[in-house]
Amino acid sequence: MSAKTDAAIGNHNLNNKILDKLQQGIMGYVKRYGGILIGFITMCIALSILSPVFLTASNILNVLRQISTNAILAFGMTFAIIICGIDLSVGSVLALSGTLSAGLITLSGIPTPIAVLIGLTLGTLIGLLNGVIIAKTGLPAFIVTLCTMLMARGAAYVYTDGMPVRTIEESFNFIGNGYLGPIPLPIIYMAAFFVFTTILLNKTKFGRHVYAVGGNVDAAKFSGIDIQKVQIGVFTLLGFSSAFAGIVLCARMYSGQPTVGQGFEMDAIAASVLGGTSMSGGIGTIGGTMIGALIIGVLNNGLNILNVSSFWQSIIKGAVILTAVYVDSVKKRKEIK
Repeated sequence: MSAKTDAAIGNHNLNNKILDKLQQGIMGYVKRYGGILIGFITMCIALSILSPVFLTASNILNVLRQISTNAILAFGMTFAIIICGIDLSVGSVLALSGTLSAGLITLSGIPTPIAVLIGLTLGTLIGLLNGVIIAKTGLPAFIVTLCTMLMARGAAYVYTDGMPVRTIEESFNFIGNGYLGPIPLPIIYMAAFFVFTTILLNKTKFGRHVYAVGGNVDAAKFSGIDIQKVQIGVFTLLGFSSAFAGIVLCARMYSGQPTVGQGFEMDAIAASVLGGTSMSGGIGTIGGTMIGALIIGVLNNGLNILNVSSFWQSIIKGAVILTAVYVDSVKKRKEIK
């Protein structure tokens, strides 16, 4: 048998292995997210029938750009829920970081890179503060982040005197309104955060510790995992994600607004839970959260296209979240039995 024949056989076997792994990955993905994918596809089909505008390329890009903020927040929120925590301050941190960066540029004449860095640093420090207080005092994350939510929102109002801060600096506005080829930059950011958080959760020691802490905190402690370090890391990540999302959103709106981000924490929680993250902790994936964010975004977009009242939109969204939590609790009881 010639060397060329051996090489051809080797390449053929390698290709078969790659195809087998790819097939297993696709089948595993479909098996894990089959139910939610069916729901998502069904909703898209229904909306495309009800409105011819829904499946146009411009509307699809618009939906992806709209969900980018929620998706970035939801990726971080997934980490918090997996460790049996929650962060109610993400919307307020988003507003404070965005308005601060915009204000530093417009009111103080600080260059865009420095202003953005300061905004990111502030949001990250607030997340770090949340984590340190939760880890060192044992106070519930719900209470701690509720307090920082109020303080961050109040600080945004104080800094701007309750008024929007308009930015005409092109380099700042480009952050939220620029394009990479035909793709809006917010979609690129969302994809980058998706890849980063997926690797962090699935391929690193920190990610394994996150699952361990959420699955059984006592067992994690006895196995030598630093619980406090994990908690601090998770909430610091959330602070950075919130600050980044806030800067991008303010750049998209050409202004820093202290009122922006109200209720964003609910959408982030909804996307995470809809994606299969268990409120009991220990279970959750970034891939599932991405699908959850898509469902929330498509739902909002579809209801707007159909001219459904914003009041009814809130009712529908609440019902969807409640249903998702109920299904999660039923699945959890079945697993225990």
